[in-house]
Amino acid sequence: MIVIGAGTAGLKAYKAATARGADTVIIEAGPGGSTCTRVGCMPSKLLLAAARVAHQARGAERFGVTTGKIEIDAAAMWARVHQERDRFVASVLEEYHAIPDTQVVHGTARFDDDDAVRVGDSRIVARHGIVIATGANPIVPDSLDAVRDLVHTHETIFELDTLPKRMAVLGAGPLGLELAQAFARLGVSVSLFDPSDKLGALTDPVANEAAIAALGGEIDLHLGVEAKAEPAGDGARLMWDGGSAEVDLILAATGRKPALDTLDLDRTGLELDDHGTPLFDHASRRCGDSRIFIAGDANAWRPVLHEAARGGQIAGDVAAGGEPRRVLPSLAMAFTEPNIVQVGTDFPDLPDDARIGCAKVSDNGRATADGHDEGVVRLYGDADGLLIGASIVAPEGEHLGHLVALGIDRGIDVATFADQPWYHPTIEELLQSAARDLAGIKD
Repeated sequence: MIVIGAGTAGLKAYKAATARGADTVIIEAGPGGSTCTRVGCMPSKLLLAAARVAHQARGAERFGVTTGKIEIDAAAMWARVHQERDRFVASVLEEYHAIPDTQVVHGTARFDDDDAVRVGDSRIVARHGIVIATGANPIVPDSLDAVRDLVHTHETIFELDTLPKRMAVLGAGPLGLELAQAFARLGVSVSLFDPSDKLGALTDPVANEAAIAALGGEIDLHLGVEAKAEPAGDGARLMWDGGSAEVDLILAATGRKPALDTLDLDRTGLELDDHGTPLFDHASRRCGDSRIFIAGDANAWRPVLHEAARGGQIAGDVAAGGEPRRVLPSLAMAFTEPNIVQVGTDFPDLPDDARIGCAKVSDNGRATADGHDEGVVRLYGDADGLLIGASIVAPEGEHLGHLVALGIDRGIDVATFADQPWYHPTIEELLQSAARDLAGIKD
C-alpha cells in the first residue's frame, strides 16, 4: 500500500494498513508531523491561553479582586508558545520517525496511473491501494499582493516574538476569530473583515447575532465587506466600502486549499469536483470505485483533526481489506470566548417540520456567577422528536457540543435528552433548558 503524506491522516492510515498486514510505504515531501501541532490547533490554543489569563486579570475587579496594572511580556509569552508547541510537534515526529526507514520514501509523489506513483525516477506500484493524505495549504487573497511582506497565515503567525500595535484579520472563520480575540486580549488593536455576515461559519441567525454581540465588544468587526490593501508608511492601509484603517500586520485566515496540485490527478481517471478535489465516499474515503482513497484536510470535508485522524484510519483499514464505518455527526468549534459550536444538521439544511429549542446563557445561574453570561443555545429536533443538531454560542460550549453529538449519534429523542441528571449549577443545564423548550415541557 502507498500513503502519500505523513501528517495526522497519513500516519493513521499507515498504522491501520500495517495492522492489517499490508506492506505499506509512506511518502513525505516535507518534515512530516501534523498541521495541528505545528501551525494549527495547539499553538493557537497556547496563544489563547495567554490571552485568557490577561483578560481575566483585567476583569478581576468586578469580583472584588485587585491585581494592579496588567502588562504583557511579549517575549516571555511567545517563548512559552514556542516551547510547548515544539514539545507537541516532537511527540508527533517521534511517531513518524519510528516508522522503519525501508517504509519511508522522501520526495514528491506524482500519480503515474491509478495504481502507481512516481517519486523522482522511482515507480512504486500499489497492490492494495493508495491513500492521499497531503493536507491543505492556506489561501492568501490576490488583494494582498501589494503588501505581501506584511501578510501572515497560520503557518507563519506563530513565529512572531513581538506583538503588533494594530493588525487586520481577513476571515471570520474559526481560525480568524480565535486569533483575532487572542491578539485583542493581548493588547493589540484588531480589525476583522469578512465578505459574509457570519461569524465562525454560523448559519443559525439567532446564534450568529449572539456571537456578534459577544465578540463585537473586543474586536472591531467589519462584516459583509471586501477589504483591499495598499502600502502605508511602514504598514498597510485596509480599504473597504465605507472606511479605511492602517495596520502593522495582516493575518490572512481566508481558508485552506487541499494540497493536490503536484499529484497529477489527471492521470488517475478520478472524477473531480469543481475545485479539483476527488469525489469520495464518506464512509470509506474511497474515490469512486477506484483503489484510491483520500483522507484528512486533502479531501476538504470536515477539515478538523479528529476527522483527519478517523478518516486516515478508515482509509488505511478499508484499503487493506477492512469495512467502511458509520459517518459520525459533524462537530465544529471555534475556541473563542464564548465558544462557537455547530453540531449535526446545519440550520439551512433543517427539514421544514424541524423544531427549535432555545436557552439564553444569561438565564443560566452558573454563567451569571462566573460573569460569562453572553450567548445562546439552539437545539434542533425532527418531527419524530429526535435530536438532530445544535448551534451553540456559550461559555464551555465545547463540552455542550460533545454531549449533543453523542445524543445525535445514539439516536436520543429530545424528551429523553432533557430528562437526564443535569447537575446544578452547571453550564450543562443550558442543554436541559433548550431541550425542554424544544420538547414543549413546562415546569
